[in-house]
Amino acid sequence: MTVAAVQLSVFANAIAETPSSRLPVEGDMPSFKGATQWINSPPLTPTGLRGKVVLVGFWTYTCVNWRRTLPYLRAWAEKYKDHGLVLVGVHTPEFSFEKDLNNIHWALKDMKIDYPVAVDSDRAIWNAFDNEYWPALYFVDGRGRIRHHQFGEGQYQQSETILQQLLTEAGSGGIGHDLVSVQTFGAEAGASWSNLKSPESYLGYQQAVNFASPGGTARNKPHVYEAPAHLALNHWALTGDWTAGKEAVSLNRPSGRIQFRFHARDVNLILGPATRGSTAKFRVLVDGQSPDSSHGVDTDSQGNGTVIEQRFYQLIRQQGPIVDRFFEVEFLDAGVEAFDFTFG
Repeated sequence: MTVAAVQLSVFANAIAETPSSRLPVEGDMPSFKGATQWINSPPLTPTGLRGKVVLVGFWTYTCVNWRRTLPYLRAWAEKYKDHGLVLVGVHTPEFSFEKDLNNIHWALKDMKIDYPVAVDSDRAIWNAFDNEYWPALYFVDGRGRIRHHQFGEGQYQQSETILQQLLTEAGSGGIGHDLVSVQTFGAEAGASWSNLKSPESYLGYQQAVNFASPGGTARNKPHVYEAPAHLALNHWALTGDWTAGKEAVSLNRPSGRIQFRFHARDVNLILGPATRGSTAKFRVLVDGQSPDSSHGVDTDSQGNGTVIEQRFYQLIRQQGPIVDRFFEVEFLDAGVEAFDFTFG
């Protein structure tokens, strides 16, 4: 066991020995009024949930940080469902296409989410909780009071231990102190934090930084871009005929490219077809070569893949040494939109 693991174990034991009455009261749980739809459940209310321990989780389906949290949420929902835990997912979109109910239903099926989900496309619940994060977890006791929160991924042992405390306080017996054992794969595997030196990078001009194509961005109109002679770390560029919008860049003609110099194990890119039902083939390269064993779940060893749904695509998962590398994706078909790079 590593030093970090020992420290985490000691911390978890200390939390387990702390009476739940010592957890602060952060206020009453707001209502879910304003949900545009409920999935997997009829509408839920604070009054109807009284006596239950409620874990409210804010998410949006393209968020990689939430996706890496999801295996724990599924495991807790299954383990404690008969002990009085109700997990409520609040889907609050970041991008416009995440408001599309067809996309949300696709995500629930693809990610095996069967707990109740409030669709919060107008951000009514987000605002009621005064929330600012994906993912964000709010831990609510049997009296309807928020007793703890977790912003961002991580702290899973602490979170589960607090759930156990609140369930015991609510009168559920036989909880014990054993924690779930979760094996994660593909897009749900935790980040390689020690190697992560590239931040999330938006491509739409509303939030884009470090764009390096000569001449800058031509907003909301077609423009032929060129790559610079050199890309600095965490800078990106376009080549080919693109239209830069607020949320995304859209390819107008085939063979457009996006380049990024990164330092991370994983490269993810939120992509989608501009027209529902269409597809776009692409190929990725790392340092000018096919990724081989370092391909992601959405590419093969030659770097080939196809954009089908509006979602994030894992393009690279490196197997070799993690150093600064030059990433390039070429889209062989027009009609693709690219929104956001994330890394892991």
